[in-house]
Amino acid sequence: MQDPASTTALITSDVVVFGLLASVLGLVFWTSSRTDGFWKSLYTYVPALLLCYLIPSIFNSIGLIDGDASGLYPMARDYLLPAALVLLTLSIDFQSIRRMGPKAIVMFLAGTAGVMFGAVFAFGLFEVISPQTVSGDTWRGMTTIAGSWIGGSANQAAMKEVFDVSNDLFGQFVAVDILVGTTWTAVLLFLASRAEAFDRWTGADTSSIDDMKRRIEAYQAQHARIPTLNDLMIIIGIGFGATGLAHAIGDPLASWISQVAPGLARYSLTSGFFWVVIIATTIGLLLSFTRARELEGVGASRVGSVGIYILVATIGMHMDIGALFERPLLFALGFCWISVHALIMLAIAKWIRAPLFFMAVGSQANIGGAASAPVVASAFHPNLAPVGVLMAVLGYALGTYCAYITGLMLQAMAG
Repeated sequence: MQDPASTTALITSDVVVFGLLASVLGLVFWTSSRTDGFWKSLYTYVPALLLCYLIPSIFNSIGLIDGDASGLYPMARDYLLPAALVLLTLSIDFQSIRRMGPKAIVMFLAGTAGVMFGAVFAFGLFEVISPQTVSGDTWRGMTTIAGSWIGGSANQAAMKEVFDVSNDLFGQFVAVDILVGTTWTAVLLFLASRAEAFDRWTGADTSSIDDMKRRIEAYQAQHARIPTLNDLMIIIGIGFGATGLAHAIGDPLASWISQVAPGLARYSLTSGFFWVVIIATTIGLLLSFTRARELEGVGASRVGSVGIYILVATIGMHMDIGALFERPLLFALGFCWISVHALIMLAIAKWIRAPLFFMAVGSQANIGGAASAPVVASAFHPNLAPVGVLMAVLGYALGTYCAYITGLMLQAMAG
């Protein structure tokens, strides 16, 4: 972070900047909730998440604020991101996931494998046909997409820190992530209206989906309730308590590893933040086996998502709009990557005779995460939206680990 006194930005106070960013997020969410008129038309084509990145980056590019002189991003990274990882993973219901049957799990894991293999394939292909596209630190930027496409924004931000991705490079890959990911979501929504034809092609049995609808209705009626102040304070206590524990263990552990095995820096194992992310995710997974999982009924994941969107806005205020258009071939790299994912999903669905619902939601739970997986699920039936959330939360758990492994593979390919 540069010296705040040296900045030429119009607004230099972090308190004022934070208020501005919070207002932007509130405006984006309010306008995206409109059900008719201009705003509905706008958000049909422009994802709300993109504006959460884009508007702060415009403020930064025109000199209204200066991301490099602000301490907001380090605050969001160190405090909000680990807490969000805990709150987004503690709600995983492994029993419900198991009851969805093996085909649902296979399709979700096929989506994860498709993202990992697609990254390696696309990088290798472009090394041959366009070496300059994947030169330098491009592999680092690809790790952030791997984090997003397996988990979500929290995992994406975690990979940015673990692999030390520059702000300009991160901004370029955010644009790739959103354009390519949104295009794939549109394809899945198109296919949803043709589910019967697809299921005839694969020979799928859809009776398990009807049973799932009934069980979801019963679960919602039993657990959903209006959160009290007591509930919210417990959620905050768990999230930030786990964050403190992750920092208390992660930072000394990284320091010790750097002393006894400095060569492990190549695998980011000497990074304190790497261990903070791993420990926070693991704490969330362990809590999912306890009664803490019931906090999802009063909005634990929604509280976690608030932290993620604040983090997104603070990342956006470091981005330079001009950098988004400097490397257009990165979009071709992204479409190649998602095409490999799509082909793997189609092949596995045909092989195991999986319904289109499992393929579409399994894919979107990876690519789009909790923000859009319920949208794709509800395109089949409104009661199935929670299935998208459930599988997307599983993606949050896998995102940190699998994106890290993908990053190591890309790093090896890049030499």
